[in-house]
Amino acid sequence: MLSSRKRLLAPCFAVALAWHPFLAAGAQETGVFDEHVVFGQSAAFSGEAQELGINLRLGIEAAFREAQTSGGVHGRTPELLSLDDGYEPEAAIVNTRQLIEEDAVFALIGAVGTPTSRSAAPVAAAAGVPYIAPFTGAEFLRDRQWTNIVNLRASYYQEAEEMVRHLIDDLGIERIAVFYQDDSFGLAGYEGVTLALARRSVEAVALTVFPRNTRAVKTGLLEIRNAAPEALIMVGSYQPVAETIAWSRRIGFDPVFLTFSFVGSNALAEVLGSAGAGAFVTQVVPFPLDDELPVIRQYRGALAAYAPDAAPGFVSLEGYLAGRLAVAALERAGPQLTRARFLDALKDMDQLDFGGFLLSFGDDNQGSDSVYLTVIDDTGQYRPVLRLDETARP
Repeated sequence: MLSSRKRLLAPCFAVALAWHPFLAAGAQETGVFDEHVVFGQSAAFSGEAQELGINLRLGIEAAFREAQTSGGVHGRTPELLSLDDGYEPEAAIVNTRQLIEEDAVFALIGAVGTPTSRSAAPVAAAAGVPYIAPFTGAEFLRDRQWTNIVNLRASYYQEAEEMVRHLIDDLGIERIAVFYQDDSFGLAGYEGVTLALARRSVEAVALTVFPRNTRAVKTGLLEIRNAAPEALIMVGSYQPVAETIAWSRRIGFDPVFLTFSFVGSNALAEVLGSAGAGAFVTQVVPFPLDDELPVIRQYRGALAAYAPDAAPGFVSLEGYLAGRLAVAALERAGPQLTRARFLDALKDMDQLDFGGFLLSFGDDNQGSDSVYLTVIDDTGQYRPVLRLDETARP
């Protein structure tokens, strides 16, 4: 029986239950069938972080459809079943159990968020289910104790290091405040910033929290303004970060604004418009309009083929790369697909080149260490920059 929670199925499913483990014939390893292999996703498709789940899922599906149209992998096409957790840890646990125990998916891919992953990852680990490319840079997911987790992106600590390095080296700014949401994601970003500052014998002038999944930032923002920072690093999703920047500028408080990749860059720029000019966002994937990179041309072609009206963006690009990573592991695991072979194939990838975006899983479970710097320009669009004092390139 289907759950009453919102289920999101890729359009390629003609009949939603056609592959259900209790109805389909020819099942081999859990979630593996003669003509397809089923991946599950618990992510935010509603609430304050919904644009992250929607666009991450879009990118994964574009990559899966790309594999499908090229004939599949060893005769099988990857398929995606998604459940909405609203960026709530309790819902992520329930969804993860359902995907594993009732829907019997082969692997989990594209979880959104640190608090949700902190709750769901142990459930997947206990069941021996691969947990692939979560949309979070949390340090705990990079612990060597996890044998089933494979990360695609750089960590929040690495993003924080780049923010602090650029603030001090490019602008000479040491009066830095941190405004972070009151959960494990916010704490991960806060820890990354304070560690980066400590390496330079600097302390934050203010450390203030706001509630997760809300836009209640005004009280904390006034506390931060009283500390008179020259730069404000924000750790949150796009709605509270946009609210922070907009309110700051209304009250005449205009430090250098920086935030992490998890913010959801396209959504942030759309909410702020030209009011976001000068706000910096660290990214963990290349610029999605840089057609000089083969992987970007491939991504944009796959996105246009799957969703012609969708605008390219950092989140859907990360989803596409996550989907490509899963497909590459399926290829290397061979036709006799098992979860163990799939994980071994991922971990044995010393170097994987997705057309200019390199991944390596030599001695850890994180593929990329790359962090990129972008800024919102006067037109409300993102531009790549190399330094904080650099004029955004056209």
